[in-house]
Amino acid sequence: MTQTRAIRIHATGGPEMLTEETITLDAPAKGQVLVRNTAIGLNFIDTYHRSGLYHVPLPFTLGSEGVGIVEALGEGVNHVEIGQRVGYFGAGAYASHTLVPGAALVPLPDEVDDETAAAVLLKGLTCSMLLFKVHRASPGERALVWAAAGGVGSLLVPWATSLGMEVIAITGTEEKAARVRTNGAAHVLLTSDDIPARVKEITGGHGVQVAYDSVGKTSAESSLSSLAERGLFVSYGNASGPADPIAPTRLASGGSLYMTRPTLFNYFNSPERMKEGSAALFGALRTGTIKAQIGQRFALSDAADAHRALEGRETVGATVLVP
Repeated sequence: MTQTRAIRIHATGGPEMLTEETITLDAPAKGQVLVRNTAIGLNFIDTYHRSGLYHVPLPFTLGSEGVGIVEALGEGVNHVEIGQRVGYFGAGAYASHTLVPGAALVPLPDEVDDETAAAVLLKGLTCSMLLFKVHRASPGERALVWAAAGGVGSLLVPWATSLGMEVIAITGTEEKAARVRTNGAAHVLLTSDDIPARVKEITGGHGVQVAYDSVGKTSAESSLSSLAERGLFVSYGNASGPADPIAPTRLASGGSLYMTRPTLFNYFNSPERMKEGSAALFGALRTGTIKAQIGQRFALSDAADAHRALEGRETVGATVLVP
């Protein structure tokens, strides 16, 4: 058994619900691995678990993405070794140690340091899913990217641009807009703009082929109204709350539109798919197509402050928690 310091919730609510506790982890069961965390990624899904938007069993250790050193192996795990550096996504990362399913582990290449991996693994796999699985990005297509200065957006914009897409990026402030432009966006709009009108102006009235929307409630209608005929609305986040229900007739009236709500865990749910997705991610890092943009760091014990900053739109790029 292992004593671990963990950030947990016993009831859902605001950041004040986060408590630091010492808990005991059993030895790894069959198929599990004990990882000593060295860096932890902060993601919006963590706030959904904390707030109750996504149901979790209570009490619950937060955290969906971590990096660390393998300290013990359960029976049947043979693709990693004790002492090896690994990354993973899954529950329980806000802790000094985490029990992780072996299938969720990604061995890290030597050139990718721990904080870089914690900053990009889940977010980079999300981008890989969006660009290669949910919709195969093609040169000449136009894409609308919301929250373009955020953790996913700061990777999605340059990666999509490298594939030949014309990216229309949306962010909240002029300061963030300047950063988004350096990431390669062809056009940058502010959330205060009339997004559909500006998109139609930029595209000569045609609209975009795909809208990547992580904002949700306040952005969904703008995304739909910005699409070209037979365009795809990809709703992959709820930063402003869950989007209102959308009637099939709304898709018809918009021009035979498509809609999907992808979940990362449905696309990377086996070691083979994890290997494929991480290879694409590490390849993009290696070539400089994308870069880890760590905008801020918090001690793990200050996770509540990190949540407040994320939900208050005060962060830029990725945020890393340090155990």
